[in-house]
Amino acid sequence: MKHRIIVLGAGYSGTVAAGRLARRLHRDDVAITLVNAEPDFVERVRMHQLAAGQDLVLRPLSTMFTGTGVALRIGRVTGVDVERRTVMVIGTNTTEELEYDSLVYALGSGWDTQGVPGTSEYAHDIAGRPGALRLRERLTGLDAGRPVVVVGGGLTGLEAATEIAESRPDLDVTLIARGGLGDQLSPKGRRHLRKVCDGLGITVHERTTVTGVEADRVTTADGAAVPAAVTVWATGFAVHPIAKATALEVTGTGRIVVDATMRSVSHPDVYAVGDAAMAMGPGDKPLRMSCATGGPSAWQGADAIAARLTGGKLPNIPLRYVNQCISLGRREGLIQYVTADDRARGAALTGRFAALYKELVCKGAAWGVTKPTLGLPARRRRVVRTDSLATPAGTGMIREARDQYS
Repeated sequence: MKHRIIVLGAGYSGTVAAGRLARRLHRDDVAITLVNAEPDFVERVRMHQLAAGQDLVLRPLSTMFTGTGVALRIGRVTGVDVERRTVMVIGTNTTEELEYDSLVYALGSGWDTQGVPGTSEYAHDIAGRPGALRLRERLTGLDAGRPVVVVGGGLTGLEAATEIAESRPDLDVTLIARGGLGDQLSPKGRRHLRKVCDGLGITVHERTTVTGVEADRVTTADGAAVPAAVTVWATGFAVHPIAKATALEVTGTGRIVVDATMRSVSHPDVYAVGDAAMAMGPGDKPLRMSCATGGPSAWQGADAIAARLTGGKLPNIPLRYVNQCISLGRREGLIQYVTADDRARGAALTGRFAALYKELVCKGAAWGVTKPTLGLPARRRRVVRTDSLATPAGTGMIREARDQYS
């Protein structure tokens, strides 16, 4: 009987994990299924570009996984029963219960409203393609001189504010940060960030907390009102809620607690990778939600599954960081070098070279994802029928580990 492996989610982590498993377990006694709500792979790290009016390359999952031995299911995951080892998937007119022997949970995360009143009703998100397209449509119809407020001083907020300000210099763009501008960066990085924001005409409110969102403004903790024809909410990410509804051991925020091989500490037949996993890195610090974490954690989880099924050696490469890559529009960038546990070092690359560096990282990540079984000899590839549940379409980390995993 075949060992059934189901991978939930086809973001960076899920696609990498599925491809990695197909490469490691090219055997007739293993069946691999990838489940995703949309038919295309979405470059999440480019959602700020999509929102700002740029067109992205479509990457159909059916094309990516043709001939890899991975069966594709297009449908929305509505439930996981870790005791019965089943997954419920719903399409437009079809509901299917899939059984697994090993599960890779890679459903990722979405925007986090943090319970701020009015956010869900009036703010826009760029955590995924649907939200980015809605924001794009809203910005396209916005008259010159209208105010746009980006809430959130993390990497997502910085990229969104600068991308919008560069593409639409006729708009009045404001960035609101809970801390200081670029607090997480080195002094050199902070100076460059401020220079870019000033050059793009972005108004920055530092050490400011937004307590409410309305149709035409945001309100702050000190009682001030900041005009906003459009509000972009970029204060962080919240994981998909399905895991929290299961018997899996999760954190208070719903992330699945895993060991060093990305295996659930409560259910050994479940692995979690990417944003969904609560994995510990150097200094016993949780790895942050990011593309930089997603790929390496997927390598780790996939290789651990393969090792346990074949009696091979378990992967034992510590996950660590090297740099943070930040685009500041199409012509400016910032590469902040960091310690293994993600603290800023003094060194940073800035300017056009940094923008090119970031673009190469994004292209490299997409290239790797779209070639999921690179290195697998053609004679070992097998074609698996791709089924569809017909839903509507709706690197800075671990260079050393990447080299050793190849």
